Amino acid sequence: MTRPPMRILLLTTSLLRGGAETQVFLLARAFRARGHQVRVVSMLEPGGYMDDLAEADVEVSSLQLRRGVGDPRGITRFARVVRRWRPDVVHSHMVHANLLARVARPLAWAPVQVSTAHNITEGARWRELAYRLTDAFATITTNVCVVGAERYVKIGAAPAAKMRTMPNGIVIEAFNRPAEVRGRVRDSLELGDRFAWLAVGRVEPQKDYPNMFRAVARGRSHGSRAVVLVVGEGSLFDDMVAARDEMGLDDEAVRFLGPRSDVPELMAAADGYLMSSAWEGLPLVLIEASAARLPIVATDVGGNDEIVADGASGYLVPPHDPEALAAAMSRLEGLTPGELRAMGEEGLSRVRSHYEIERVVDGWLRLYQELLGDGRRR
Repeated sequence: MTRPPMRILLLTTSLLRGGAETQVFLLARAFRARGHQVRVVSMLEPGGYMDDLAEADVEVSSLQLRRGVGDPRGITRFARVVRRWRPDVVHSHMVHANLLARVARPLAWAPVQVSTAHNITEGARWRELAYRLTDAFATITTNVCVVGAERYVKIGAAPAAKMRTMPNGIVIEAFNRPAEVRGRVRDSLELGDRFAWLAVGRVEPQKDYPNMFRAVARGRSHGSRAVVLVVGEGSLFDDMVAARDEMGLDDEAVRFLGPRSDVPELMAAADGYLMSSAWEGLPLVLIEASAARLPIVATDVGGNDEIVADGASGYLVPPHDPEALAAAMSRLEGLTPGELRAMGEEGLSRVRSHYEIERVVDGWLRLYQELLGDGRRR
């Protein structure tokens, strides 16, 4: 029996070009391509993907809230959207959107409310307590990684019966770049024959860039000529530039590129991917790096070990340990081109098996249908 299209409303805290926001965009586009009605609502003013979503025939709106300012009007604004649009599924992403969708549900009921956490921890303890207190308004809670789902159950943020692991997904072909792209981008960055690491992410405490800088300094003291290209912006950007300088490093060791829209091309130009995070969920950027056939050195936090096969597609090290991070970087920099290619191919194989976007979309649609049963709006 052919099932009718669903009306799916995706609520996100923001719509920047970050990992969780990219996942919202990819899901919205894929759901729409399969014939479902899709709408994206951002709590904050959208900052990215507007043209892409418009091209995919996905309506986008904002609740016009301000970052860092608690505004109860967001609840009534979102409830108004739900009452008017009448979705079958409200699927929220990230902690603020998850809590907003839950507290608004009694005011504007949708048959299914899915809350997706994109990290192993939501930061302040009150947020996790808020999950527990609002759980009755959620149909189900999901986390992008196994360890995150297990932790949420352990701390009581969600009961085991209402918790699922649902991974992120990517469009693999977007990270397959021809050899001439690598040469062109390396020339533009004047990398020469040096080993180039790429690190992409918001410049925030989670990414623990001081740990990375200390590891780079150790490598430089032992003769490494590698350069780390840091892509992103954030509240600590100026502080991290100053911290790098204070450690005696310069652009030849760590180069800040700021926000970029050509990450796939930068991945093609890089030789390895580097992540020094103190905590993570299931970082989309590690999946993207694997799709780009980049061997990876990363801290063993969150779901990183679900993406990186230690010793096969990269190396995992403890967090907050610059000596271990430096040793893993040195080890990977010392591999032959053939060994690096083999690691990259192993990473790509894992992505194809677990994180290809159409496979992930299949999982979400099955879950929606399972939760809806015969409770769809008429």
